Amino acid sequence: MMLKDKTAIVTGSAQGIGKAIALALAKQGANVVVSDVNLEEAQKTSSEIEALGVTSIAVKCNVADAAAVEALVKQAQGAFPTIDILVNNAGVTRDNLMMRMDEQDWDLVLDVNLKGAFLMTKAVTRIMMKQRSGRIVNMASIIGVMGNAGQSNYAASKGGLIAFTKSTAKEFSSRNVTCNAVAPGFIETAMTAKLTDEVKQNYRKGIPLNRMGTPEDVAGAVLFLVSDAASYVTGQVLHVDGGLVM
Repeated sequence: MMLKDKTAIVTGSAQGIGKAIALALAKQGANVVVSDVNLEEAQKTSSEIEALGVTSIAVKCNVADAAAVEALVKQAQGAFPTIDILVNNAGVTRDNLMMRMDEQDWDLVLDVNLKGAFLMTKAVTRIMMKQRSGRIVNMASIIGVMGNAGQSNYAASKGGLIAFTKSTAKEFSSRNVTCNAVAPGFIETAMTAKLTDEVKQNYRKGIPLNRMGTPEDVAGAVLFLVSDAASYVTGQVLHVDGGLVM
């Protein structure tokens, strides 16, 4: 129970990787604010978390909306005495070749994936600075490291998030607030489940561990970074990709 009496906000945590992260933190004793645009699914996840013996609330929030972010943080403050952990997991994709990509699809991906992390971080660091403690983990991607055709907007958002992580780490380290990023590779999610077996096999050929990752693999990395075991780690990008990017 390494996170007993800690409170975590996990954005985009109604399902998928975000849900796995929220559950992993709860299993270690953390109270969890489940934030998502899908309130119904967020409430289901929150109920699963409470079944583990900790406290959880579900809050509908579009992280690209500054007013919604402020409301989320205020609700979290009203429910819990501290905010110790922020996981900026909310993200979207709108893939297309650059020549065909609509400006709206570029803006949406940057707004949610990058601006959303900025708004959430700005809101919680005010609290963490007063506490003189805090852990922030940003969900990046190997696409933000190596790029990918047809994902210029997503790559830009995740590459920007890595740079944002390093700047955040430098700004708040004097108040014992760390900020790190996790860069998942090809993870088994509802999105990748739609891929054909042939496509999955081609992906696996480039992965030294010869398998796709699971949401729990990613959650384990986040759990490390928010724990006391990582108290001397900040400004880093931890690849969870089976060795794909070395």
